[in-house]
Amino acid sequence: MYRLGTNLGFAINRYIEPEVWSKIVDEDLNVRYVQFVADLLNAFLPEDYIKSQIRRIKESTRAHNITIASMFTSAFTRVNHLLSPDKEARKIWFDWFCRYMEIGAEFGAKSFGSHFGILTFDTYNDPDKRAFIVEEGVKAWQKLSKRAKELGYEYLIFEPMSVPREMATTVEDTQELLDRVNADCGVPLQVCLDVGHAPDPNQRDPYFWVEKLGPVSPVIHLQQTVLNKSNHSPFIPETNKDGIIKGEKLIPLLQKTGRDDCLFLLEISHREHHDTDYRVIPDLAESVRYWRQWIKE
Repeated sequence: MYRLGTNLGFAINRYIEPEVWSKIVDEDLNVRYVQFVADLLNAFLPEDYIKSQIRRIKESTRAHNITIASMFTSAFTRVNHLLSPDKEARKIWFDWFCRYMEIGAEFGAKSFGSHFGILTFDTYNDPDKRAFIVEEGVKAWQKLSKRAKELGYEYLIFEPMSVPREMATTVEDTQELLDRVNADCGVPLQVCLDVGHAPDPNQRDPYFWVEKLGPVSPVIHLQQTVLNKSNHSPFIPETNKDGIIKGEKLIPLLQKTGRDDCLFLLEISHREHHDTDYRVIPDLAESVRYWRQWIKE
């Protein structure tokens, strides 16, 4: 079954109140599925506050019939985390991931993810350091997958990113990380494919990524963009005119890969600018209407 929802990144610093974003998702966007982001409830926050927010979020999503289907990191948590050169920092972030997974389990989320990790330039430029830290990351994801199984998750996901030190910038590199982690996992590690991320100069066609990684992509981020960029634009007439992401091409291609169950999530980004800040909700609603031509659930 193909389902349509939204990543909650649009709500960061704009609509952080659970009652507000739940109402927007329900009444303005008319979707039932969301991907919760850590910037709305960071696991580093005091435990009493986390618990009070969990109560509010569960109450508001229940009132608006919204399913928190997936948990993910976000803009302010786009950091080195499990690939930090600092051993102590890697341990801190591993514990952070475990706590964030526990939060998601309380919401009933079935997938949990992030970028794989980010290498510093010093680590990336030294082959021995790079090999060691990536192996540390593989082991950490394996341990997370086993904790995820205990918490009731069905799979973990990671997102191919923009530059080589952010990991998985080619289809082959993405598959290699999957193979390494899944050699000893609890729940499987799969891909959160972003149709706007095609960073390698030799693999800029987003449909190539869908064709190759569709079978291991149960979650897909949707954004409108142009070739050689990742614009995270909405699906509205003025961006669709030149945009390369077309529903009539994407959906049949994914079906052809054999992927018959997928959560499609809008990941639209509006910069804080007077001309765009007030367009966030109308643009998201228009994007939902665009994708409803192909994704009915």
